[in-house]
Amino acid sequence: MFGWLRRRGSFSTEGDVVTLVTMNPGQVGIIVDVRGGRRMAERLAALGVRKDKRIKKVSSMILRGPVTIEVDRSQVAIGFHTAARILVDVSVK
Repeated sequence: MFGWLRRRGSFSTEGDVVTLVTMNPGQVGIIVDVRGGRRMAERLAALGVRKDKRIKKVSSMILRGPVTIEVDRSQVAIGFHTAARILVDVSVK
């Protein structure tokens, strides 16, 4: 699952850092990093998804469908591959 992160040599196992895809519905966390290009980071920032934001995973679809999250009291749907590049620290309460 984290092969692309290991190849880049930038994956840290400290704390409970997982991707948005591997979070359970209803789980809350803080975004640690967005692993993607500048355009993807800008598009997500326009939706309110940026580093150090508290998010809650609302739901996800089977077969690599979109992932729905709650950010600042609004719900946002993100594609599976984009959600796989968002790292979240779930050790916070």
